[in-house]
Amino acid sequence: MSVSNPYRPIESKVIEVITETPTIKTIKMKPKEEIPFKTGQFIELTVPGFGEAPFTPSSRPWIKDVMEVTVMKVGKVTDEIHNLKKGDTVGLRGPFGNGYPLETFIGQEVIIVGGGCGFAPIRSLMYEFFDRSGQFKKLFFRGGCKTPKDFLYKKETAEWVKRDDINVVLTVDEGDGTWKGKVGLVTTILDGIKMDIKNGYAVVCGPPIMMKFATKKLIDMGFKDTNIYLSMERNMSCGIGKCGHCRIGPYYVCKDGPVFQYSTIKNYPDIWD
Repeated sequence: MSVSNPYRPIESKVIEVITETPTIKTIKMKPKEEIPFKTGQFIELTVPGFGEAPFTPSSRPWIKDVMEVTVMKVGKVTDEIHNLKKGDTVGLRGPFGNGYPLETFIGQEVIIVGGGCGFAPIRSLMYEFFDRSGQFKKLFFRGGCKTPKDFLYKKETAEWVKRDDINVVLTVDEGDGTWKGKVGLVTTILDGIKMDIKNGYAVVCGPPIMMKFATKKLIDMGFKDTNIYLSMERNMSCGIGKCGHCRIGPYYVCKDGPVFQYSTIKNYPDIWD
């Protein structure tokens, strides 16, 4: 990011468009300037003539010359992002905000809980965990989607299940004839986890309703509210704390987050809206 001008998008070329689900695509881009970011931070993606929208990169943070974002089709700008083709030009500005506290997690037991489109920022975090394998005492991943066809990164998550350095369990709200895994809400696969809950850390990312009940479940299990980290990517617009759309109490999600300790925001109303 240009420190002197945070409004300046860096011209970037679309090098690949990957269809993840009927409503979600991953856009792989090559910016003219390297854009280093920390996992959990976000960028603003500009489609010339249509506007911009904030997204957390879903790619490896240490790869600075290529960036990937995974986008759900939900409105005007995301519709145009879904229409992008290889060779198109877009703009990227950022990164903005604060990422996951990886240094805090070193030597600790960590559980990551992801749901739906929340797999996008989780994917970047998982890359960090895998690239730094051995630095963490225990790693757990619990992920869920509505149906098997709604899972992002199907081939990658299948490889996660096979790894020895992380314990992975996946679930769907509704199964089909092809699904061999668990069926039920993601909260149902949090039971029976053999980890040091009192001192362990948790990361939660997904749709607001899923985050609400997953966080409640983690608290009921005995996790400290200071040890639960939430990715609160809600209502962000400008990215630099000017428009005020993303405020939670006195905090701006775009500047003070999007990653927050639950203890920091738990007492403010409507945090899950």
